[in-house]
Amino acid sequence: MDLRLFYALILTLIPLGELRIGLPLAIFYALDNKIPVLLIFLLIFLVNILLIFLAFWFFDNLHHVLLKLKFYRKFFEMYLKRFQKRVDKFEKRHSALGFSALILLVAFPVPGTGVWSGCLLSWLLDLDRKKSMLSIALGVLLAGLFVFIGTLGFASLL
Repeated sequence: MDLRLFYALILTLIPLGELRIGLPLAIFYALDNKIPVLLIFLLIFLVNILLIFLAFWFFDNLHHVLLKLKFYRKFFEMYLKRFQKRVDKFEKRHSALGFSALILLVAFPVPGTGVWSGCLLSWLLDLDRKKSMLSIALGVLLAGLFVFIGTLGFASLL
C-alpha cells in the first residue's frame, strides 16, 4: 500500500479533516495508480461510517478519562465554549428541522463539520443515538458525494 493511501485513511479519522481531506488524497492516489475511484470512495466512506461508532465510544468512555489530564481538559473546555456558541445558534435556527439539521451539519463539506462534530453535537444534546447515527451517516454520504464530485472536477482540470 502506497503511503498516500495510508495517510488518506489516517486523515479521514482525524477531527476537523476527516473525509474532506482524506477523500481527495485517496482519489488522487487512485487516479495515479489506475484504481477505480468508486472503490476508493467506498473505502473512505466506510471508514467514516466506522468513525461514527468510534466517536460515540470516545465521548461515552475515553473522554471522561482524558478529562483528568490538564491539557486535554483545557483544550476541550476552550473548544466546547466555541462549539457551544455554534450549537446554540444551530439549535435556534434548525430545531424545527430535527435530525435533518444534523444531516446538514455533517454534509456541509468544510473542516469542522463532519462526523466528530455531528457526534459531539448529538452527545451534548443527548439526542437519540440510533437516529443520530443514521443522520450522521447520511450526512457523510452527502459530504462524500460533494467532495468526490468536486475532486474529480478539479482533477479533470489538471
